[in-house]
Amino acid sequence: MMQPPRALLRRLLTLRALKFPFPPTSRRFTRNTNLASLGRPQIPFLSVPLARNHQFRYLTTERKRWLAYEVYLGFKYTIYIWAIAGFSIAGYWCIQQEWLERKYPTPHEWNFITRLRSRLAKWAPDRTDLPDIDWVLTGNYAKNVIERLEDEKGEGAGLAQSQTEGGGYDITSKSEPWRRGYYEVLMLCAKAAEHLDDQIVDKTRHLVFPANQVIGPSNPNPKPISPGSPSAPREEDCERAFEAPETFYKKILATQGFTSKQKLDAALEYASWLDFKGLPDASELTYEWALALATEGSPPPYDTKSYVLQDLSRHPSANLLTTLTALATHKARTGDIAAALPILISVLRARRSLPHPQPQKKPTYVDPDQTQSSSPWTFHNITGAAARLLSPPAYPPPPDDGTSPPVRDAKELCEEAGLDLYIGEIIYASSPGTTKGCEDGLAWTREAVDLAEEQLHKLNHSGDARGNDDAKKTCKECLLAGLDNWQAMVARLAREEREAEASLEKNGEPAKTNSGGWLPSLWGDGKAATAAGGRWTAEENVVRERMRRAQDVLEESEAPKAGFAAFFQA
Repeated sequence: MMQPPRALLRRLLTLRALKFPFPPTSRRFTRNTNLASLGRPQIPFLSVPLARNHQFRYLTTERKRWLAYEVYLGFKYTIYIWAIAGFSIAGYWCIQQEWLERKYPTPHEWNFITRLRSRLAKWAPDRTDLPDIDWVLTGNYAKNVIERLEDEKGEGAGLAQSQTEGGGYDITSKSEPWRRGYYEVLMLCAKAAEHLDDQIVDKTRHLVFPANQVIGPSNPNPKPISPGSPSAPREEDCERAFEAPETFYKKILATQGFTSKQKLDAALEYASWLDFKGLPDASELTYEWALALATEGSPPPYDTKSYVLQDLSRHPSANLLTTLTALATHKARTGDIAAALPILISVLRARRSLPHPQPQKKPTYVDPDQTQSSSPWTFHNITGAAARLLSPPAYPPPPDDGTSPPVRDAKELCEEAGLDLYIGEIIYASSPGTTKGCEDGLAWTREAVDLAEEQLHKLNHSGDARGNDDAKKTCKECLLAGLDNWQAMVARLAREEREAEASLEKNGEPAKTNSGGWLPSLWGDGKAATAAGGRWTAEENVVRERMRRAQDVLEESEAPKAGFAAFFQA
């Protein structure tokens, strides 16, 4: 039976739709779809109208949900990033403060802010990431710590004003860590005041300038400002950048509760500062005051007029040896060599008579509970490391008071080398025109260099690295100063020798050389051997070789520590 044409056409369209289904899309008439087709022409009246006036609807329901989700993700990841950055900075700051506390310990009874600023004040002069030391910041931190410690309503509760001059306090009621920390901050303030003694601050701009750049009647020829710096200050707008150093030194000497060693060190620093300011009489009185502190409670074993040690039957204390050395250096600096040299020689004789350190005895009994396995992963070692890491570091014990005689260990031998260096320098400087005096001064200097280099080499190969830090520092300073003095002395003598040879050749006389006759001509140029110079020129080459060898020893002493902790050291 034949189907009608209309039913046949409907069936064909249905089969075509099932065979070529349209893609599942939603809201087809709201999209700007491309209706182009290969088999159908683009006719305007056959296309589906999209919107009135050809305006497209962008903010659909699905787009709203997508935008809201994107904003939510943006806020979420922003909070995550800021939280990670904040926690990282806080963690770094906590680790830095823990490291500073272990390197510059502070008394545990101080408040958190006081301890924080004390650590920063001590760390500022030792920072290596800055080109120059910011003494203004150091002094402000240290002075703020002093103000907090002297506040009667805060951490200074119980302090009483001392009856002596200098504005000191009576701190005997405080604990030993409190007193020691207070003393260290006062000394740091005095050191900052010394570096800021020639600095002024512009009150209008709160900037610090050298005093020689101030424009005013007291400075008619001001020093020019460096390029890029702010304009020069005016005298009427300026005041001292910091208190005078004697303010803090006198406060230490007038405070009741400090030990004799602490007051002695402050007196020596104050006397050295007076020497620097050109006040030798006041400096000598301060040195005598330090001598009185060093011999407190016992008769002085030196001549009260010449200060030469006489009674060597009992060994002098470390405080007395240090003070006499500083006094002799002061006398040599002021030109009184006849009085300085006997003092130094008597101190050197006293140091050489000191007893040698006794070897440490090994314990005959070892507690089995205290024995540790060689493996670091035992339970005892792990718990001990965790306890040391999580618990606050203990405040170090008080140092030696210096009232007992020292022993001839590595540090004392380097002190002896320093005395040899002083004596050689004085002898050389006091006899510029005599060959005998120059040779004696050089002999003392050579002995100082040999002794310091030997001790530094021994310290580099010793097992106790922590206990030898002070000794290494003393030996380094002595070795470097000795090599500089040796080089300067020999350079001067070699220059005079070359000038003398040049004058002899100019007058037609044969110059004296160390060519060794006809032997150098067999192995090289005879002219080169003659140009090499005489005795002091040859010693110049010896000094250069010693400086190169000493540099190897110094680099060995500064080698980084091996181990896991080396990765966290700069």
